[in-house]
Amino acid sequence: MHITEGILPLQWVFTWFGVSAPFVGIGIYHIKRKKKMIPGYLPLVGMLGAAVFVFSCFPIPVIALNGMATSHPCGTGISALLLGPFVSVVIAAVALLIQALFLAHGGLTTLGGNVFSMGILGSFSGYFIFKLAQRCNVSLFWCGFLAGVASDLFTYLGTSIELGLLVIGKGDSFFRASAEIFGAFMITSQGILCIVEGIVVGSVLIFISKRRPGILSGLGVTKDDTQRIQA
Repeated sequence: MHITEGILPLQWVFTWFGVSAPFVGIGIYHIKRKKKMIPGYLPLVGMLGAAVFVFSCFPIPVIALNGMATSHPCGTGISALLLGPFVSVVIAAVALLIQALFLAHGGLTTLGGNVFSMGILGSFSGYFIFKLAQRCNVSLFWCGFLAGVASDLFTYLGTSIELGLLVIGKGDSFFRASAEIFGAFMITSQGILCIVEGIVVGSVLIFISKRRPGILSGLGVTKDDTQRIQA
């Protein structure tokens, strides 16, 4: 998912920063508002931020992409479910910034693009899939599983689109390039990792519902304790 430094032309650097910045700004506003309403909210944000950082900190080089990007779990599925998608975007942005500065994962010029794919697409896709699964009366574990898988898949779909856009004007097909890049991700490692991430998200939700039954309802993830335990 990490697009490496120097890959994106200047126009796309500004484009992705422009797209991502409003989401980060709204996320910061949500954090400031919710910390006054929910006791222990900031420590929870910090804990999930650390989890996302660690989750996305083990890059697997995608040989077929010639070093343009790496593959790894994302973690934004669980942060979006517990804290909301906008706050999850902020968490992803901070994690990606630290990784770019200190670990050489991704880059500063590609930060906007990486935030768009992992932060925005990853968070919002997982959040909405979770809510849709809830409306269909799917059990809690499978709601989390589907959210984790969707978050992971949409993150890499976003990265594939960003890299596919680079062929426009060069005589190649954007759709074919994006599909080939997405296929390279899925074949090398991400096809398995997205399932693993789904299992992790579903298991974490079940663990919380059994050990601390008030957390999920307090954060608005579920409606009542009975629902969580039975799921």
